[in-house]
Amino acid sequence: MENTITTKNLTVGYGSQKVVNNIDIEGLKGKIICLLGPNGVGKSTILRTLSGLLSPVEGIVEIEGANLAEIKSAEIAKKLSVVLTDSVSPRLVTVKEIISMGRTPYTNFFGKITDKDKEIINDAIDTVGVGYLADRFFGQLSDGEKQKVMIARALAQQPKLIILDEPTSHLDIRHKVEVVRILRNLVKERNITVILSLHDIDLAIKGCQTLLLVKDGKIIDQGMPEDIIRKGTISKLYDIKGAVYNELLGSVEIENFKNGEKIFISAGNGTGINPYRAISREGYDIISGILSENDIDYQVAIAICKGVISEKPFEDIKEETINNAKMEIDSSDFVLDSGFPIGKQNIANCQLIKYAVSKNKKVFSLRKENDLKKYFGECQSKITVCHSMSELMEKLKKGR
Repeated sequence: MENTITTKNLTVGYGSQKVVNNIDIEGLKGKIICLLGPNGVGKSTILRTLSGLLSPVEGIVEIEGANLAEIKSAEIAKKLSVVLTDSVSPRLVTVKEIISMGRTPYTNFFGKITDKDKEIINDAIDTVGVGYLADRFFGQLSDGEKQKVMIARALAQQPKLIILDEPTSHLDIRHKVEVVRILRNLVKERNITVILSLHDIDLAIKGCQTLLLVKDGKIIDQGMPEDIIRKGTISKLYDIKGAVYNELLGSVEIENFKNGEKIFISAGNGTGINPYRAISREGYDIISGILSENDIDYQVAIAICKGVISEKPFEDIKEETINNAKMEIDSSDFVLDSGFPIGKQNIANCQLIKYAVSKNKKVFSLRKENDLKKYFGECQSKITVCHSMSELMEKLKKGR
């Protein structure tokens, strides 16, 4: 597959000051390449160098095999378009006029828009889906709407490459998703190459074909997200302290080891996630079990809980594991049944709730009341049912 952009031994910076060294990129047609890394590591400097706004400190940038430094600016504008975070456009100019500016590299000396130009402009408007904004002033738009308009303007240039610096910054989740969806459609349907930087890790991993991880003045890794995002990668990239980024779930969980009152949570199948987060915020120490290590609750529990009692995937719960859980219940102030589904492999968790009742522990349940007797028999009368997380938190506080 042909490269749209290639860098060879590229070092970027300002004057003789080097910011990021030895950047080797092969930007294939029809791919989204994302720069990921902490603030201030040089992502914007890389993008400005790739777009020709900055000269390389060392090495070269090639667009379709030609050295970018040797291409005339008028021709560069036909090959690549740039959407930067500090792009400024007049407020009292309509959206259609803004998008029409993308035809500047192709218009004659007087800037006359031809019928062919109009077709291309209207196509860019339709492709990005901003036709309903066409007659509005640019200054009246929301940040998300402005970003889509700027992408339409870039598309009107008919480039082979679009470079965007933090295109989803300051956008709500709806517009973030829309921007990434638009870019994905462009690379798929028009074989355009996109290079961008993102702060949103989840969007970067799920929306881009190639990641370049930037840190400490170099590219520390690059490749498919599924190949380079391994356990601990994101935490190390951003030097995250006091939290854990879970690559499997694409979420950040805040650690909580405050040595508060202890609660044992019997969970599974996703029922423990909300209780873990809510109870952890209040400063309780959480022990959870018994969880299979392929359970989604396990992924969150290992980040939030002070302790996790688990079994290997698809294995029955061992007697030793049950005894370990009982020991944790013995030293707990409260016990919570999260309302987990009960089957053959986790029936022991049901027995743990009964054990807690037999030890006169204060037991709460998020299970439906008509299921309590089915699973816990006569013990149900000693279990406090909570119908919501807020009710659970209130009753926990009263139980202190």
